Amino acid sequence: MFIMLLCVVLLIAVLALGKFLQIRKLIASMPKPGAQVVTAMKAEMLEWQPQFNAVGTLNPVRGVDVTTEVAGLVRSLHFHSGQDVKAGELLVELNADSDVAQLQALQAAADLSASVLARDRQQFEVKAISQAQLDADQADLRVKRASVAQQAALVAKKTIRAPFSGRLGITTVNPGQYLNPGDKIVTLQTLNPIYIDFNLPQKQLAGVSLGQRLTLSSDAFPGQAFAGKITAINPKVDPATRNLQLEATIANEKLQLLPGMFANVDVDAGDKKSYLTLPQTAITYNPYGSTVFVLKPGDKKDDKGNAQLEAQQVFVTTGPTRGDQVAVLTGLTAGQQIVTSGQLKLKNGSPVTVDNSVQPANSPNPTPQEK
Repeated sequence: MFIMLLCVVLLIAVLALGKFLQIRKLIASMPKPGAQVVTAMKAEMLEWQPQFNAVGTLNPVRGVDVTTEVAGLVRSLHFHSGQDVKAGELLVELNADSDVAQLQALQAAADLSASVLARDRQQFEVKAISQAQLDADQADLRVKRASVAQQAALVAKKTIRAPFSGRLGITTVNPGQYLNPGDKIVTLQTLNPIYIDFNLPQKQLAGVSLGQRLTLSSDAFPGQAFAGKITAINPKVDPATRNLQLEATIANEKLQLLPGMFANVDVDAGDKKSYLTLPQTAITYNPYGSTVFVLKPGDKKDDKGNAQLEAQQVFVTTGPTRGDQVAVLTGLTAGQQIVTSGQLKLKNGSPVTVDNSVQPANSPNPTPQEK
């Protein structure tokens, strides 16, 4: 029994030793992990222009829906849709024949009253009539002339003119159409210059002032910026939103911007500042802090005999962002080589190989790309 047990133990030991040697050989034959491929760039100091960003609505300097003050039948139109007109230019004539006839009748009555007054003045000089009669004649003449002026104003209202220079919109009014008071005839907008109204939080009030420069961009004209300046600041903060309303004037010589459009507003706030700048993809945000991987020469050599780069994790403090970029306030110095992508597969001391054939986005003013 003892010999049998000893043989079984020896057999198990031999099998275990063989398996151990087999596993060891397999481990030795496995290729060692090579360097991780990442992209990297040097941290550099860039000048940033501090800005306040907002979304605003374009409004005309002068804009109105031209209407009629009195009812009447449209006799003729003196414009076409989309036309540029000057202030005082004739737009619409309403039928005013009966009003003109009434005006002529009132004018004749006024002329008669003037003749009666002149004759009574001659009689008053020879004491043929009393002062009361002369005063009554003068009052009657003033009443008749007032009636003439009232009727002349009514006739003038039947002729509708442009209240200011601008561009007309599309009209649906036609000759022969009857208009009631207040009916819209056509819209009239002054397009150059043009206003933009936008809001900023109250905490940014100290950073804005009259005459401050800004740039405007619209998705209708990608890549194009329009310059302007702040021309009005609302003296009251909205108690519901705690936002401050501002108005800026934008030059619009080509008449590209139209009232009602929305646009992005970038207000320059203060002097330019220098920040150590990295792409936002270089930052790894964690609950315990933000980190980056810095590349440093290690002790090992690569195939070419050069020092193998190794990744070292460093804590940083980030600041403001600008497009695809982020400012690093502490933790780095200019000139250090920073991993910009591929850091998820790294740890302290990991050997790396830099391949910058495909770089992450690093634009201060990115635009959407549709493919």
